[in-house]
Amino acid sequence: MRAPHWIRHTASAITLLALAAQTAAAPQAHSSAQGGGKNKRQVAATKPAPPPAPKPLQDGLAEARLLKVYQLAGEGRGREALAQAESLAREYPNFQLAQLAVGDLLAARIRPIKQLGDVPEPSLPYPPEVTATLDELRTESRQRVQAQRARPAANQIPAQFVELAPRYKHAIAIDASRSRLYLFENTDKGLRLVADYYASVGKSGIEKVTEGDQRTPLGVYFITSRLDPATLKDFYGAGALPINYPNPLDVVRGKTGGGIWLHGTPPDQFARAPLATDGCVALANPDLERILRTVEPRSTPVVIAKQLQWVQAQSVQAERQSFEAVLNAWRTAKSEGNMNRLLGFYAPDFQSYKKKPLTEWAAVLQAEAQALKGRTVHLKDKAYLRWTDSSDTMVVTFGEVAEGARTGPIKRQYWTRRGQQWQIFFEGVIG
Repeated sequence: MRAPHWIRHTASAITLLALAAQTAAAPQAHSSAQGGGKNKRQVAATKPAPPPAPKPLQDGLAEARLLKVYQLAGEGRGREALAQAESLAREYPNFQLAQLAVGDLLAARIRPIKQLGDVPEPSLPYPPEVTATLDELRTESRQRVQAQRARPAANQIPAQFVELAPRYKHAIAIDASRSRLYLFENTDKGLRLVADYYASVGKSGIEKVTEGDQRTPLGVYFITSRLDPATLKDFYGAGALPINYPNPLDVVRGKTGGGIWLHGTPPDQFARAPLATDGCVALANPDLERILRTVEPRSTPVVIAKQLQWVQAQSVQAERQSFEAVLNAWRTAKSEGNMNRLLGFYAPDFQSYKKKPLTEWAAVLQAEAQALKGRTVHLKDKAYLRWTDSSDTMVVTFGEVAEGARTGPIKRQYWTRRGQQWQIFFEGVIG
């Protein structure tokens, strides 16, 4: 029996042209239909429909099925691999890797396949966009496979996560070298990896410096809000989660730009190429939907690294205790109103929001110390996130509560290690 037309079409150069066209397609603006025709009395008499139940999450399933196809093919079980690839391609017709797998498995019946997307050489060269699309798909496939082979052990965490208080329910780490996003749950036994997903970064790679450079920033960030997909173009898929780029360390280093989001993919693309965005991090919509339902803005840290360093969770305890001794010394100096000692914790090039220098910030500290009236300062819900590149930075967030008070401001400090001394180069109230 001949293969169905849509499968035979997949293996052809026409399909490759279509894939390239999908990749290059311009985003379409989001629109919604407006209701009309009812008068006020009819509207008042109509009972509002209950909100629809959220759809079951399907995150990670398409990739797991694709990897199963690869496994079956590698074991020489071509018929089973083809059946599963056909099923995957039918259910996810915009998943380009699934389509290529079908084409390759069909072609393997008549000739050996040397690589993913092993199309026959044409009499005339394929257009450059077709060759580029094939190269991108091969890289995407390789990144997905390698990420699964190098999956971290259950008791390992990224080295940046030194301490997270219980109020930080989740954390995210992105490894640009593997095109991978890792989602953690903060349990009573520490961080636990609950899911990981293929992710795309900037067209020009990473290490964002200037606005419009199409690079994804590296550093420690926090999700600032959750954007309603109804307000976004279809290009952003299931929704978007902005992060606080540029953070104070970025500002000190003179970095510019903004609008860096975690977001989904357009309707005609299941996933984007590894290097595809203008600086954001893009995920398949089913994967992003899991994150949208899970994380909380303002209290979810996002680490974006060139390559994550995985360590045993208990190995950061000594680091946490060492830094906590420094932070407690700062807290004691503030509680006692010892301004000379307190100012010794601040770097000469300190700045706060609105670029307030240390000379002006000293007056703020003096006023805060006087308002304490000798009461002890307690630091609640602490988070320590360490970022190490050309310098060593600790991003610290805590609630500052005076003795006898129920609440206090939420503050964020950026400390830098200079020699053997930690100093604060930024401090501000974030809530």
